[in-house]
Formats: sequence, structure tokens, C-alpha cells
Amino acid sequence: MEQTQARDRALGYLTEAADTMAAVMEACLDDILAASDILIETLHAGGALLICGNGGSAADAQHLATEFVSALTLDRTRPAMRAIALTTDTSALTAIANDFGVERMFARQVEAIGVAGDVLLAISTSGNSANVLAAADAAHERTMRVIALTGASGGNLAPMADVAVRVPSAETAHIQECHLAIEQLLALLAERAIYPDAG
Repeated sequence: MEQTQARDRALGYLTEAADTMAAVMEACLDDILAASDILIETLHAGGALLICGNGGSAADAQHLATEFVSALTLDRTRPAMRAIALTTDTSALTAIANDFGVERMFARQVEAIGVAGDVLLAISTSGNSANVLAAADAAHERTMRVIALTGASGGNLAPMADVAVRVPSAETAHIQECHLAIEQLLALLAERAIYPDAG
């Protein structure tokens, strides 16, 4: 009985995940391509990608930055691309949180290293994370463009973004799963556009 319940639960979860991904293909493709255009233009011009988020989205920020700086696949070698996760420097994060409050932990870094022509990728499943919103504000103050990855509502973040990709779900786990796929796709599109002959 327990195995049957576990199987049913697993099938239900995976079905929901697949349905959410299908909904992303239907609802988000144009926004993903618009976000890709911003990334390509920024990186092609020598600008940098700054990335922030909390919790699982912080892990996404680090993962995505690595894809740009290192490589997507070793069979396509190309120059490193400028990407920085604002979630990795524990000394900076804890000092800023202590001195200025947690809501400034990303914004302060944007103020330090962001310049006009860079782009901020702000990741928030709710769209309402205070420190991500503050980072978007700081980016605008530096004439940086902002790409947002959110859930269906978009929260307060989506209206602040030049492009917002809103995963059509209210389930945090499924939003995060789709965010990861979107992030991988953004890296792939940028790499293929900027270095089409890599390999």
C-alpha cells in the first residue's frame, strides 16, 4: 500500500512538473527570447551579467554564472563570458546584512560593481523578495537593464524589469524547476549567438 501511494505521489508530482514546463513553452517563449536578446547585446558589447536570488534561486545564480564563465559543454570551447553571482561572497553578504540590513545585500554589490551597460538577472519565485527588489532599484540607478524570473504573479519585481519571464505556476518547486531550464536555455542561446563557431 505504501509503495502504491509513493508511486502515485511521484507520478502526480512529475505530471505537474511536465505540465508546468509545457505551460512555459506556451506562455513564456517570447519573453525568454527577449531576455536572450538583452543578454546577447550586453555580453557582445563587453558588459557583465550580475545574478541574484535567495535560497534555491541563490543556487541558480551560482549555477548560471558558472555556465557563462566556464562552459556549457566541453565539446564547444569558447572564451569565458562575464557573469557574476551576487550570492557567493559570504564575507560581503554577512557584512552588508550586518551593516545595512539583509534587504541591501545584493543592492550594495550592484552599487560596487555594476555599471551602465551591464544587466541584472533577478530571480524570485514570489517576485517580492525585498533584497532582490532593492537590487533591481540599484541596477536602474546605474542604467543597467533588468531581467526578472518569477512565478505567475510576477509580484513587485516583474513591473520593474525590462523583461519578466513569469512561470505560470504558484508552486515554488515547479517554478524553480522551470527557472533552471530557462536559465540553461538563456546560457545556450547567448553562447551560440556570440560564439557560433565554437567547438
